[in-house]
Amino acid sequence: MKDKKSVKLNHQHQNGHLSTSKLTKLLDPEASWDKDQLGDVLHWIRQAVALVCGLLWGAIPFVGGMWIIVFLAISTGIVYGYYAMILKIDEEEFGGHGALLQEGLFASLTLFLLGWILVYSLVHF
Repeated sequence: MKDKKSVKLNHQHQNGHLSTSKLTKLLDPEASWDKDQLGDVLHWIRQAVALVCGLLWGAIPFVGGMWIIVFLAISTGIVYGYYAMILKIDEEEFGGHGALLQEGLFASLTLFLLGWILVYSLVHF
């Protein structure tokens, strides 16, 4: 009985340690990345930016296509800054700038537009 408890506690400690190391990997320029892992991280960063910008744009009542371009510039700038300045990876190993900057772009544009339109319509009409 005691052995089972110690195994469970040991397993929980390892899981907590793994999640901490995964979070520190996000900001560690020395960490090794494979193409799928980096793509997933860039995709979810872009999704978070899209959600925040979409909700903000709708709440402030921005209108016009210019704000779509502003969102794309912000989103692309954040993704580029993350992989080029924070992670300092060699982009050629991952398919070049085009492949990395395109990761999650169209899904984030859809989420951005959905959030913007819904919040704008619900708050201002």
